[in-house]
Amino acid sequence: MQPTPGSYPATLTFDPPEKVANWRPLVQWLLAIPHFIVLYVFRIVAEVVAIVSWFIILFTGRLPESIASLQAMYMRYQARTFTYAGFMREEYPPFGFTTVTTDPGDDPRVRVDTRPELENRNRLTVGFRLILAIPQVIILGLLFIAAFVVYVIAFFAVLFTGRWPEGLRDFNVNVIRYQLRLEAYLFLLTDAYPPFALSE
Repeated sequence: MQPTPGSYPATLTFDPPEKVANWRPLVQWLLAIPHFIVLYVFRIVAEVVAIVSWFIILFTGRLPESIASLQAMYMRYQARTFTYAGFMREEYPPFGFTTVTTDPGDDPRVRVDTRPELENRNRLTVGFRLILAIPQVIILGLLFIAAFVVYVIAFFAVLFTGRWPEGLRDFNVNVIRYQLRLEAYLFLLTDAYPPFALSE
């Protein structure tokens, strides 16, 4: 259950703007509602596909590329929605449904790339994936609480200054990154255990 050294097979890159319009914290979450509706549907599909993947890997030892691409598209869409709804950027994210594992580059601010393991999967760790992920889920829950506090502070900072405090923004981007890694593990894109780290 040790983290794999080096770059994790699911990465998030965020290019923050220098300024965000002061009014955005007041309404940006409302503007993101269409994306949250799409994301809700995608989440249900991603969870069903993860269950199907679990059986496929246990019986065949491999993950079909089409399933990996679908899960990568969901995780990319989620990261774009979260950074927009969290008023970290002004550009409205595209309704991008390209099912590829490498980011197609249609969003200027957020890039999510995955390198799924398709062959020679570890059936033992796949079989016990939910149990193995419990410590990560607990940590992520605590990080979500901290991220909520950070969003409240940033709400007033952006409202009055038009800027996200850099350290707070980096913390919340790292929480989104942490969630991305955990979901790549839970959705069976990789057998590499996610690191207990908020860094890139």
